[in-house]
Amino acid sequence: MISRRHFLGTLAAAVGARGTMSGLSTALVSGAAHTVPKQIKMFAIDFNWLTKDGKRTWAPPGHWADASPEAHVQWCKDLGANVIHSFAVSCNGYAWYEGGIVPPQPGLKYDFFPEVIRLARKQNMMVTSYYCIGANVKWGLEHPDLTYGTPTTWAIPLTDQYLDFFTKLLADGMKKTGMEVCTLDWLWSPNRKLRTKGWLEADKKLFKQLTGTRFPASGVPSDDDVLAYERLAIDRCWRRIRETRDQTDRNCLLSLWVYDAKQPSIAGSKIFQEIDWFINENPSAQIMDYIKQRVRKQARLIQNEGGWREHDAKAYFSDPKHRSADLCGFAEPRDNGVPLPVSEYLGKPIDAFNRHDILAANDYNIAVMARVYRGLAMDAVIPQKS
Repeated sequence: MISRRHFLGTLAAAVGARGTMSGLSTALVSGAAHTVPKQIKMFAIDFNWLTKDGKRTWAPPGHWADASPEAHVQWCKDLGANVIHSFAVSCNGYAWYEGGIVPPQPGLKYDFFPEVIRLARKQNMMVTSYYCIGANVKWGLEHPDLTYGTPTTWAIPLTDQYLDFFTKLLADGMKKTGMEVCTLDWLWSPNRKLRTKGWLEADKKLFKQLTGTRFPASGVPSDDDVLAYERLAIDRCWRRIRETRDQTDRNCLLSLWVYDAKQPSIAGSKIFQEIDWFINENPSAQIMDYIKQRVRKQARLIQNEGGWREHDAKAYFSDPKHRSADLCGFAEPRDNGVPLPVSEYLGKPIDAFNRHDILAANDYNIAVMARVYRGLAMDAVIPQKS
């Protein structure tokens, strides 16, 4: 994510050029107008994951392949969302659109991602993509010498070969789907725990390539040297992504999910000053304060309030000022490809949804977000139609 975007004109000029639409503001970015909500209320129905017997794992290729774009968009609209966080490519490595440089999800019933975009635009909703940098099961299986296996953590060294592949994947999606926002996740070097049994030769080679120093004969670089290497690798990856966006579609906004914005490997990174949307996945409001001090003033800062058991959306929104923040949440779907009907979340009190496991915690937080997104009181209950 390199080179900064320059705003070509003021927001007022942009609105004058394009007008306003359903309470949405128009921002002028890199010479093109994007219809961006005044308050972002985003939700992601998360096809990356599958929970069985209380445990989360990667959803295998094709697991959610029969998901309906129409039901997907309608559920998000019922929730009160105005931005849909959808998928270009899942962590399993397969795409949610047809005709791309990687195969679509096996058995994909619809040309899912482009169809979600088409349907959402009819509802004056934005759609973001999803790409995971640090994990790709298909890549890992096909390139065992270039990844630390396929665990459910970041496992891919940011080698020349991988960056060439990943940036081609981004360019392909931008050209073929019409995405307005390209969302990135897990912009990290491999989890250090994966290196405890020894570094991959490709990782050692990149260490020397980026730092200009030999990989130590002991096989264990110092913590300071590893951190310096990781910072160089992440910044180079970001630069390649920004260059790809600029060369492919300068109008496409770049968005980044981060759980730990205080991670030393991104401290001082250009990412903070060059990102368009920064999504704080961490439930801590203190982390958001940390981010605010570092990002450029034009960036949209989005607080995530669903997806993990640690999230407690009701507690977060006990502070009224949080209701006006840019917001998002995520949850894996049920077997029909979406969470429970929104009418069910609104049809009984929030505390009727207990938090005993991951799926139940998601339901609790969705029940809260449905009220916030719709401008309802926390104790509001709307009886379901019989």
